[in-house]
Amino acid sequence: MGIDLDRFPLAILPTPLVRAHRLEARVAGPPIYIKRDDLTGFAGAGHKARPLEFIVGAALAEGCDVLVTGGGPGSNFCPAAAAAAAAAGIGCELVIYGDEPTHAHPSLALARACGANVRWTGDPDRARVDIAVVQVAIDLEAAGRRPYAVPRGGAVAVGTVGMVVAAQELAGQLDDAGVEPEVVVIASGSGTTCAGLAVGTSLSGTGWRVLGASVSRPPDDANEEIAALASSCATLLGVESGPFELVDARGPGFARPSDAGERAAATALRTEGLLLDPVYTAKAFAVVLDLVERGRTGPIVFWHTGGILSAAAHL
Repeated sequence: MGIDLDRFPLAILPTPLVRAHRLEARVAGPPIYIKRDDLTGFAGAGHKARPLEFIVGAALAEGCDVLVTGGGPGSNFCPAAAAAAAAAGIGCELVIYGDEPTHAHPSLALARACGANVRWTGDPDRARVDIAVVQVAIDLEAAGRRPYAVPRGGAVAVGTVGMVVAAQELAGQLDDAGVEPEVVVIASGSGTTCAGLAVGTSLSGTGWRVLGASVSRPPDDANEEIAALASSCATLLGVESGPFELVDARGPGFARPSDAGERAAATALRTEGLLLDPVYTAKAFAVVLDLVERGRTGPIVFWHTGGILSAAAHL
């Protein structure tokens, strides 16, 4: 199915799907494939370039001149949004929770280098960001600007479409390789990725089990929001959504590395040269290794969503 929505091209697609032979040998596991969305080729954005193609496309179609969004100091989405806005020739306003630190995270430094204006909530509550994003957009509109407001992680229906397209891309690659995976594992924060894969899996008519490693919230809390996001995306496209599952991969908490994630990151780097960030992809990869340890025999796909700046900062 073709997606007939406004789109501003950012990523170099398709990203590779590679088999992790050395990893398989190390862990004595089933066939393991890596979807290399760390290689989208746009400003280190990883898979965040995918939703932003449709978000920026929608913003331009509506005649907007500034993108308003936000997240945390180490957010992967914020610098990606700033770079996408710069590439599209519009402004970018970022709302970051908490207080400004003495030393900026590399992600925040990149966002500023792209020309983004950064505002701080002064409140550690992450939920305050989305409220502040709406207020900033209201203030900008009152000042004569044309803002396009997006919640953390691009968690809107039009952004979720990016991962629907990604699921179709993966389906084609797996079909070409003659592989039918038992499970596709991805890190799930805002829920955009997981929701998009659920819709895309249904649309592609595949039998994958979409397994989200919840790194931000308890699965029970995240499940309802992801289901609603998937439903709104499916409605936008006029299709049906599909199922997904969540497992708790937070470890000691959001934005805090876990022991399992650290071990998983070391294994990925020393077998396949994969650089995983400590609080998203490393925790999701730990879920892959746990599946292997539990005796999973069917092929596994690990979706490497990126986070290179956070990974390098943690080394």
